[in-house]
Amino acid sequence: MNAVIMAVAVMLILSLLRINVVLSLVLGAFVGGLTSGMGIEATVQSFTEGLGAGATIALSYGLLGGFAIAIAKTGIPELMIAGMLNILNGESNRKGLVKVLIFFLIFVMSILSQNVIPIHIAFIPLMIPPILKILNMLEVDRRIIATLIAVGLIGTYSFVPAGFGAIFQDIVATQVSEAGMTVSSRDVPAAMAIPVLGMLVGLIMAFIIYRKPRQYRQDDVETESLNVNVTKYVMFSTGLALVVALCAQVLTDSMIVGSFAGIMIMYFTGALKWKEADDILSEGMKMMAFIGFVMIAANGFAAVINATGDVDSLITSSITILQGNRSLAIFIMLVVGLVVTMGIGSSFATVPIIATLFVPLAQGLGLSPLAILCLIGTAGALGDAGSPASDSTLGPTAGLNVDGQHHHIWDTCVPTFIFINIPLIVFGWIACVFFL
Repeated sequence: MNAVIMAVAVMLILSLLRINVVLSLVLGAFVGGLTSGMGIEATVQSFTEGLGAGATIALSYGLLGGFAIAIAKTGIPELMIAGMLNILNGESNRKGLVKVLIFFLIFVMSILSQNVIPIHIAFIPLMIPPILKILNMLEVDRRIIATLIAVGLIGTYSFVPAGFGAIFQDIVATQVSEAGMTVSSRDVPAAMAIPVLGMLVGLIMAFIIYRKPRQYRQDDVETESLNVNVTKYVMFSTGLALVVALCAQVLTDSMIVGSFAGIMIMYFTGALKWKEADDILSEGMKMMAFIGFVMIAANGFAAVINATGDVDSLITSSITILQGNRSLAIFIMLVVGLVVTMGIGSSFATVPIIATLFVPLAQGLGLSPLAILCLIGTAGALGDAGSPASDSTLGPTAGLNVDGQHHHIWDTCVPTFIFINIPLIVFGWIACVFFL
């Protein structure tokens, strides 16, 4: 049995059985290493060496969580809640308007977080927890929100050539070129247009399936207008902190520096009171600690997967039995991309792994450059939604589960897998065949 399939299968099955994701990743990694014949010592060494790569991400998300909670404590998010409550209270026919407004704001912010305001999932712990009070009143199924955010994140970097999209598309074009097919990153949006359309179709289906009201426990939800008193100085200081954090992150390409700069501005301007700062920052870091631990474990998992060497054998063994059947070969390669990304949890890291073998195989099958770009881009993006170790699923869970009523696997990973990965693989296959 291929070690990659075994490792990913064990990780996913344990996660679906509600075993902690970190434990599932660790057990999956060890099963994969032992299945490949690496031995316990080599598996432990590979896993341990891989953990260090996740430390930066873990610290970044910890500081982002602290920064988000610090902003929330200023009372500014409550102003947004108060405004929505004023619209909602007393007129049930306005519930639809509030729902549309919330969905629109979340989707737009998901898109902007990839380019105009390149903070990725950092907006989620800031924006989502305050809105939960309104979502509870409206009985909105949170699985819709998880899918909405994931489509906004993944669809944007797959199609829009700016911010994180420019990075992803440059990785795709560079890896394809280095593998023997000279292409330009300018062609990636055209190649990914149909697969991204598939994500939007899946999102519409999710809205249909999850349209029925779903009741959640109401925690400290006020049905009357909130009395929020936020001074203009605090609003200015918080706005300044956000601008400084954004500029620092863009200039240094570091979420750590950006979050730290924003927190320091809030400290020194008084928006964050010194005597409360330690408790507030600790609360935020605890909220994001789950993501940090999963990211660290996911990097150890990925290191073991790469060390097994079975990714190459998985690809070659899948393709050699097809005897030149291009349509089936494309489908198999997309499935392999799905399996690899589901295990690693990063589409950005998957592309270099699969491109080395996919490109020569695709050339041998006679695929056009645009079809190859579509194949690599789609195979890389597949699995980002649905993977228990992906920040595209961990981020929504961190925001939606602050009151303990949103399960990471069953309420985020499973819905996003169904309504993003399945349409993406179908539309990606159609696009690759069309571009032949």
